[in-house]
Amino acid sequence: MDSLLLHSLETGDEIHRRQDSIVLTFKGPRKVLSTSRLNGGYREDLTAVFNHNINSGLGLQTDIHSGNYHEHMTLVAKALGLKPQNAAGLLTAAHMENAALKTNSYDDLSVTAIVTAGVDYNGGRVGDPASFHERRGEVVSLTPGTINVFLAINADMPEETLARALVTCTEAKTAALQELMAGSCYSNGLATGSGTDGTIIIANSCSEQQLFYAGKHSKLGELIGLAVKAAVREALFLETGLSPKSQFSILKRFKRFGLEVKSLWHAYRKYRKDRTPSLSYAEFEQLLTVLDRDENIVVLTTLYIHLLDQMIWGLISPSQAARAGQDIIVSIMASYGLSPELDGLSQKIGFYNQDTSDQNNYISVMIENYVQMILTLIAFQRNGLYKACCQTDQRYGN
Repeated sequence: MDSLLLHSLETGDEIHRRQDSIVLTFKGPRKVLSTSRLNGGYREDLTAVFNHNINSGLGLQTDIHSGNYHEHMTLVAKALGLKPQNAAGLLTAAHMENAALKTNSYDDLSVTAIVTAGVDYNGGRVGDPASFHERRGEVVSLTPGTINVFLAINADMPEETLARALVTCTEAKTAALQELMAGSCYSNGLATGSGTDGTIIIANSCSEQQLFYAGKHSKLGELIGLAVKAAVREALFLETGLSPKSQFSILKRFKRFGLEVKSLWHAYRKYRKDRTPSLSYAEFEQLLTVLDRDENIVVLTTLYIHLLDQMIWGLISPSQAARAGQDIIVSIMASYGLSPELDGLSQKIGFYNQDTSDQNNYISVMIENYVQMILTLIAFQRNGLYKACCQTDQRYGN
């Protein structure tokens, strides 16, 4: 099997890409803590770990169930030229050419993170509604969006420190998602990971340097945080295009609350049912695209959404969120020379006297107010274009 050397660690361990898999082979004894279904948990007898794309060309079964998961992983290890009894692995739908590798060092301590990532279809927030329950061989599905992390540390450490390193690594992954404002696919919350994430932590048993702390106060914890955050962000960009630039969009920011082009189009058709001039879907999408990246609207929209988040988290009351939300809508419309009175929008915004205990009602009303504002801006843009076209037609005698 063709093997491409991607990187050599200072421990002598090598990272190769073999077909659509990444394999990290050990040059000596290593302590490994992993979430792998193949030789997972804490092990000292492994010689390699791998990250495998389930859609690769190895010719193996990809419909993986809990009953055959271990068998499938064993077949993958053999196909990669590894001894199944001495290997641990992770599966993903992400492509290995989109893996990110980051190393951070301090004195003689070195931490390397190798990450493949995606959250477009499988990103979730801890506590979201589950998709399966393990009972007598229930299906364990792998959907696109897994974040898999290899974390190689050149120092030695006891088992409990490896466990703490796993916690710090997970916090770093979640921090990367938070900094990108990646939304959950299963709720209106921010994603904290995907439903199928995997992690493998590797420590060097041969090192004379033994560490006992991997939390945020320790230098090891800092290096783990820096390496994993950077690698997760880069891997997400390479696999899905997720980045600060791509997130500068009202549709991207509001997606977790159900706002998409089609839902806004259906709302527009209802909103403009008895009014002229009307828009085609293509015209509507074009005008929405302009608003979607408007600097003033995007910046104020992020504040509007943050009000919803803080209300959901219980940090501010629904009525406080409503009042601040009204101010934001008024500010956005004012930037176009409009006021909420247009199309009766002010009547929809004035909901201070509603039951403050009904948080869900406030969420739906605030979203509806925002939708009405966007539709009003689209109609305003359309009317401006329509008048301009009419004036042009008259000028040329048409």
